Parts: sequence; C-alpha cells; structure tokens
Amino acid sequence: MALKDKHLADGEEIRLDLRTHWKALVGPLVLLVLLVAFVAAAAVLTRDSDQRTWIVLGVAVVALALAVPGVLVPVWRWNSTRYVFTNRRVSNRYGLLTKRGRDIPLYRINDVAIEKSVLDRMLGCGTLVISDATDKAGMELHDVPRVEGVQVELQNLLFSADDGSDDGEWPPTEPRRRR
Repeated sequence: MALKDKHLADGEEIRLDLRTHWKALVGPLVLLVLLVAFVAAAAVLTRDSDQRTWIVLGVAVVALALAVPGVLVPVWRWNSTRYVFTNRRVSNRYGLLTKRGRDIPLYRINDVAIEKSVLDRMLGCGTLVISDATDKAGMELHDVPRVEGVQVELQNLLFSADDGSDDGEWPPTEPRRRR
C-alpha cells in the first residue's frame, strides 16, 4: 500500500519507496522448507503403507495449517509495509486487512537517528528513528534496507529547504503561522 501519484500533493515527488529488508522473510522461508520436507518425509516413510494417501493428506493439512500463520501472514505483512520519502514528508504505510499509515511533514522533523544490531550491520539494514516536533511519539521504521543511505537522503531532503540563516523565521516549506 505505497503512496501513489493520486496521493501526492501538487509539486510533491517520491524520492524513496522502500519495503522492509528481506531478512523479515528468512524465518517464514525456513518454515516453508521444513513443512515441505515434513510432507515429503511422510510420503517417503509411508510408501509401503495401505493408508499412505490418508497419512500424507493428514500431514499436508497440518503443514498447510501451520503455513498460513507462519509463512503466508508474514510474507503478506512484509509485502504490505512501505516506507515512502517524498520531498515534503515521510510516510509509513502498513496493515493486512486494516490499512494504517502515518505521515510526518519534513518541516516537523527535528531528529533522525539510526539503530543497528550486529545482525543488522551484517545485512545492511537497521531502524530509522524519526522524531518530530509534535506531542505524538516519533516514527520508528524497522528493518530499513541500506539505512545509512536512507538517513543521508532524508538529511538531504531536510536541508534542501533550509536557507542556512538563523534569523528566527519559520522554515521555508512550513505553512505560515497565524498570529
């Protein structure tokens, strides 16, 4: 459920459109291989049995019942989670049946941090923590691929609208405040 052109404001352009890192799929894929091996082993071990068809069918039904929550749902969740960075906002879209999303306008962002575990460093991903100037908690984007490059791109987006002056005026891209 990524942002589409119809969801963008006038003059807004998508700069990055990311899914979570593929490491989220490793567990489900290992489970899928184990379940297929389990069904194959049942077929091989019961080849001389009169009840082979029923045994293999029963094992396949159990494997399918385990595959839905263990393989299908995580892959669906991975496919439906998107991080989109435009020249005006950061957007997080997710959800299987109920679609959810949160946007933070770039002019509200006041801190960007990254967190990387040892495994994240080996795989080239991490968590991007974006704090904004509101009462709500910031946004944590988990398993962002090439997280350092994404942080640099976000910094470039943030500073592209900054005129470099410290004259106390509102940021150039922020709407005027009412007095």
